[in-house]
Amino acid sequence: MLDSAVAWMNDRGNTEQWGTTPYSQKPGGRERVERYMTRNVPYIAELNGTSVGALVLDSGPSPQMPIAPAEEPERYVRLLISDRHHAGLGIGAALLAHAADETRRAGVALLRVDCWAGGGGALVAFYERNGFTPTDRFLSGAWPGQILARRVV
Repeated sequence: MLDSAVAWMNDRGNTEQWGTTPYSQKPGGRERVERYMTRNVPYIAELNGTSVGALVLDSGPSPQMPIAPAEEPERYVRLLISDRHHAGLGIGAALLAHAADETRRAGVALLRVDCWAGGGGALVAFYERNGFTPTDRFLSGAWPGQILARRVV
């Protein structure tokens, strides 16, 4: 799904968000996915037995990002991806709703995510439509990012 997402973005002229190299060929890309699946809490969305989306939750932001942990317990969306062949079916929204439910079940009130803030802010707007509020902006090198938060309790 990550490789096809890179190709999908590139086909639409977006080479800034994830670059042009397939995710599986990026240095450390495969290892990162392995960590997501073994050290974090992954959830896979399926449609008719086919994986069509993935969500990875953690207890805070990636240490590789210039993002401070919250000053309270939190759950953090480390990865949200959906198969672009199934775009428009609400897969990402359903996974975010599940993240909110899991955060609430854990007795945690704060769910956060960071995303690419370029491209006219379309990705930020997606998270806003799903109940998140923009908080801090940041730069990771030249990559513009936005942190968003959602209260779930």
